[in-house]
Amino acid sequence: MSEPGLAAVLSSGSGAGADQGGPSEQALLRQQHAQDDLCAASARALSAEADLHYRQRRLYRNNLRLPDFAPHLHPVHGQDDWRSFRAASDGAALRLRHSDAALHRALCERQPLMPLERLIVEMLEQIRVESLATELGLPGAAHNLRHRFEVWAVALGQSDLAETVQGLTLLTVALICRSRVLGDAVPEALMDLIESTRFALSEVIGHDVRGLRLTRHDQALYGEHALNIARNVAQHTVAGQAQPTATRINPVQPTRERLSLWIDFEGGEDKDEAIAAPGRSLSPDEVLRGYTVFTTAYDRTAQAADLVRAAERQALRTQLDARIAQQGVALQPLVRQLKALLSPPRWQGQDDGQDEGRIDGSRLSQLVANPLQRLLFVRERQRPVPDAVVCFLIDCSGSMKAQRESIALLVDVMSRALDLAGVPCEVLGFTTGAWSGGRALRDWRRAGQPPEPGRLNERCHIIFKPAEKAWRLARRDMAALLKPELYRECLDGEALLWAEQRLLAQSASRRILLVISDGCPSDSATAQTNEALYLEQHLLAVTERIERSGRIELTALGVGLDMSGYYRHSDMLDLADLQGQRVFTQILGALRPRRR
Repeated sequence: MSEPGLAAVLSSGSGAGADQGGPSEQALLRQQHAQDDLCAASARALSAEADLHYRQRRLYRNNLRLPDFAPHLHPVHGQDDWRSFRAASDGAALRLRHSDAALHRALCERQPLMPLERLIVEMLEQIRVESLATELGLPGAAHNLRHRFEVWAVALGQSDLAETVQGLTLLTVALICRSRVLGDAVPEALMDLIESTRFALSEVIGHDVRGLRLTRHDQALYGEHALNIARNVAQHTVAGQAQPTATRINPVQPTRERLSLWIDFEGGEDKDEAIAAPGRSLSPDEVLRGYTVFTTAYDRTAQAADLVRAAERQALRTQLDARIAQQGVALQPLVRQLKALLSPPRWQGQDDGQDEGRIDGSRLSQLVANPLQRLLFVRERQRPVPDAVVCFLIDCSGSMKAQRESIALLVDVMSRALDLAGVPCEVLGFTTGAWSGGRALRDWRRAGQPPEPGRLNERCHIIFKPAEKAWRLARRDMAALLKPELYRECLDGEALLWAEQRLLAQSASRRILLVISDGCPSDSATAQTNEALYLEQHLLAVTERIERSGRIELTALGVGLDMSGYYRHSDMLDLADLQGQRVFTQILGALRPRRR
C-alpha cells in the first residue's frame, strides 16, 4: 500500500471523521496499534535491531524502554498525522544506529548538567543523526523528519510555552542549530518570534553553532560544541530571567502532551503508570524469585465437570447453542483460514515418471534410447499437516462476569473450528476459590499476621477443555464458562506459568497462548498485605520471561482494555461486533506466524 493510501487508512476515524459520529474507542485503539506496528517495522529495518517494538506508544528494545531522545519525536495519536509517526520511528532508528550511546553518555556524565543543558545536548545529538539521512540515501526519512520538526516547532511557537524564557530559548536554539547543520530554512511563521532571541544568542553560541556543521561526522568533536552551546545557553537564560529558574522543564499545560519540553533522558524501566502498566524497580528474575505464596493448602486445579453439575452444564449448553445460532457464525471459512495458518505443507514422498517437475537423473538413459520420452521428471507430494497447539487462557475475575456469554461464544466457536482443522486446542480458566483471601487469609490471621505474606488467597485453575479431548466431547464442559459463581478474583502471573507448563508438554512446533482478560491481577487480600503492585510486578516478570524464551507465542486479547503494558503482543477485542465477525479476524491475526 502506498504511503498516502496507508495514511488514509490509519487516520480514518480521527479529525473530521470523528466529529461525524466517529469510530469507537476500540477502533481508534486498533488504529493506534496498526500505526505502532508499522512504525516499529520501519525502525527495525532502519536500525538493523530486531527487538524494537512499541508498547503504549513508547519504543522498547526487547523489554527495556528506550530514552525519549528529543522533544519533537513524540507525536500524539489523534492530534498528529501519519508522517509525524513515521518521522518519530525514523529519528529513533537513526539515533540507535548512528550514535555511539557510550560516547554520548560519557559526554553527559563528564560533569553534572542542568535539565536545560541536558535537554539541549540530547536535542543537538538528535539533529546530528538526522542530518545524515540524506547522505545515507534516505530521502523519505529526511522529508518525514523535516516535516515533523516543523510541525512541532510551529506548534510550540504558537503555544504559551513560547512566552516563557526557557521555552523561547530552547525553540530558538533548536531552529538555528538545525538550520545550520541540515541547511533547512527556519519556518517563516517563526522568524519574527525568535528574531530578538536569535540576535542575543548569536554572540554567545555563534562559534560553536558553526562548528556543528563542520564536525557532524565526528560525534566526539560535535559533542564538545554541543556541550559548549548547552552551557552558554543555560548561563544566558539564567542571567536574562526576571524570575528564578525552574528546577525541571515541565510543560505549562500538561494536556498539550506533544509540546512537552521535559523528556526521559535515560529510558529503562517505566516510571509512570500507563493504561495497564505499573512501574517496576526489580529485574524480572528478581521478581520471580521474590514471589511467595503464604499457603498452597487450598489451591486446586479442577475440571469444569467437577465444579458444575451435569444438569446445569446441559442447561448452560442449550443457552450457549441458542446464542451461537442467533449470531450465525460462518464456521467453514474460519476452518479453512485456520488450516492455512496452522497447517504448513509437509513432504509426503514423490511421484516418478511425471511430464513436469524436477528432472530424474536415473531416467536420462531412457531419453538417450528414446528421444521422444517425456516422462523424465519427479514431483514431490506435499500436504498440509497441523503442527500447532492453541491454548485460550480466560480471566475468570468478577469484572469479566458481564462478558462471559460473549467470551464463551467466541471460545466455543474457535475451539470447534480448530478441532475441525485438526489443531489441538485447550481452554483454561483462572480464578480464586474465595473472595478476599478465604481460608488462606484466615490461616494468616491465626499465624499472627506476619508481614509480607505473599499471595494470600485460594488459587483455582479450571480446565474447560484439555488439548487431547475433542470439542464434541468437551462441549458441555465448555458451557460452564456461563456459570457466574465461578468468577471471583484473579492471579494472572501464576495462571500464565500453569498454562506455559501445559503447553510445553505438547509436541507441536508452534505453541500459541492467547490470554483473554480485562485488566491487571486483582486479589484484595494480597494487595492489602504486601507491597504495592505485588501481583502486577509478578505478571510483568512472567510475561517477560515467556516472551524472552521464545518457546511460546504469547498474545493478550484485552476485553475493553489496552493490554500492551503487560504483553508485548496484544489486541483489543470488540465483543460487541460478534455479528460482523471482526473479532474472529482479530483472533486469526493473533495466530499468524511471527517473523523471528
